[in-house]
Amino acid sequence: MSTDLNQKIYVAGHRGMVGSAIVRNLQAKGFSNIVTKTHAELDLTNQAQVANFFEQEKLDQVYLAAAKVGGIHANNTFPAEFIYQNLMMEANVIHQAFESGVKRLLFLGSSCIYPKLAQQPMSENALLTGTLEPTNEPYAIAKIAGIKLCESYNRQYGQSHGVDYRSVMPTNLYGPSDNYHPENSHVIPALIRRFHEAKLSNAPEVLIWGTGTPRREFLYVDDMAAASFFVMELDKAIYDQHTESMQSHINVGFGSDITIAELASKIAKATGYQGKISFDPSKPDGAPRKWMDCSRLNALGWSPKMALEDGLTDAYSSFCDQLD
Repeated sequence: MSTDLNQKIYVAGHRGMVGSAIVRNLQAKGFSNIVTKTHAELDLTNQAQVANFFEQEKLDQVYLAAAKVGGIHANNTFPAEFIYQNLMMEANVIHQAFESGVKRLLFLGSSCIYPKLAQQPMSENALLTGTLEPTNEPYAIAKIAGIKLCESYNRQYGQSHGVDYRSVMPTNLYGPSDNYHPENSHVIPALIRRFHEAKLSNAPEVLIWGTGTPRREFLYVDDMAAASFFVMELDKAIYDQHTESMQSHINVGFGSDITIAELASKIAKATGYQGKISFDPSKPDGAPRKWMDCSRLNALGWSPKMALEDGLTDAYSSFCDQLD
């Protein structure tokens, strides 16, 4: 892949946690022609707006990190919004990228694409082999559609138009610019906020949804950004050698997982909370385990750098900065 620092790169979702990390990564590498648009400037669910944007910008590369995201509560409460908005954003961006002559695009998916009871660790070939986790099925369906959009454009237009659209599937991410909403956030930011507020109020106990027994894998978002750039810049022959035309996505994970109870203890330590941690088994746990098989990406030469404890400390510092 070319590493021309002058190429014009659009990062969709640059205000989000992953998109902002990708922008940081590109800037650190010397890329200066980075295009970003806020939702107010460009509604990615609006086909006409997206078509006009791509026609005007004449882009070289696209990182599609824009998505409507949230935790179990948000996915359960707004399933129609999750499937509609994500489908529309993906379809509009990927199609208009093709229409405007963009040869290289990277789509960012999610580990929730895999079946609820997939064999652990979850390898890329587990896709479409079983029933999805019900709490986030609409979001997962949209992300699977994004993978298949990329693959379909590659299959139909790869040879004739030089289209090379790739997909990466991150495990659970955390870090700077995360969403700390009290109801619509993922587990790490939700717990950081809970423990921070409990520390400030001297609460004797923090009650956490579920049993604490599910196992999850967590990756620092700047590691995800580094992996995204790595995959985007891989030589096409090497990428093709490690993937298949109808199973072209690549997992990106940390390499190990921990229980939610263990995670809670680590976050309590990072935030300085010293009270009791309890669990509410009447609340949903989600999938019993989600651990990514990243042997495909590791074989290509990439591995993460940030340890979980260090990442949680950084994430808490970032959260405190947002409060200032």
